[in-house]
Amino acid sequence: MSRVGIIGGSGLDNPDILEQPRDHAVNTTWGAPSAPLKLGQIGGVEVALLARHGREHTQPPSQVNYRANIQALKDAGCTHILATTAVGSLREEIQRGDLVIIDQFIDFTKQRAMSFHTSFAPHQPLHTPMAEPFDARLRAILIDACARHGLAFHRSGTVVTIEGPRFSSRAESNMFRAWGADIINMSIATEAALANEADIPYAAVAMSTDYDCWKTDEAPVTWDAILAVFNENAKKVTGLLIDSIPRVAALKV
Repeated sequence: MSRVGIIGGSGLDNPDILEQPRDHAVNTTWGAPSAPLKLGQIGGVEVALLARHGREHTQPPSQVNYRANIQALKDAGCTHILATTAVGSLREEIQRGDLVIIDQFIDFTKQRAMSFHTSFAPHQPLHTPMAEPFDARLRAILIDACARHGLAFHRSGTVVTIEGPRFSSRAESNMFRAWGADIINMSIATEAALANEADIPYAAVAMSTDYDCWKTDEAPVTWDAILAVFNENAKKVTGLLIDSIPRVAALKV
């Protein structure tokens, strides 16, 4: 059975969007995923929802078993993956509550398992192209849904993924801006790279919750401030997913 996979980030993994939800505990070659999959339907489409940090948000971003998460969705028959994530804005024009349909990443993590390829067969190296890590067809569906719903959104953006769980220093935040990054988070580059290795089309919608710490005219980011923006804007993201899933399911694999 084919499904559409959803990876829910902090505050964006509400299982109530599913019809006929049921738990599906799995294990993989890479160990257990962050949580049991929540299987169900959205608009008649079979869906598998995975809470990136666990259902009680107990797993810091540097400790998430990203390989198991992607493998679990693939093993469950997911032909496409949509991810949600909270991000800090590195640009004045990306305001709190805005959505960003990410098209590029910069990986600034340091200690994660970033590949399924732990060894090569003799004379058969495997190097996955990563020029366009976010699937163009999935991105087009998300962009169209944002426009039709009249949401404040940005059609593209480069995310820099840091290790976490700490936030950036101001020097780092300014460096990322100089590099051309538009938003910052702690998960997406890892997921996107692994999804591409697994040959699963992947796209991510980001919600801007803060300005990291580069803006000196306001307080640096805090977890409480992030949660406040979540609570005000999470329905926009879940509505976007509900709208997009049937169109994703109609894509040819």
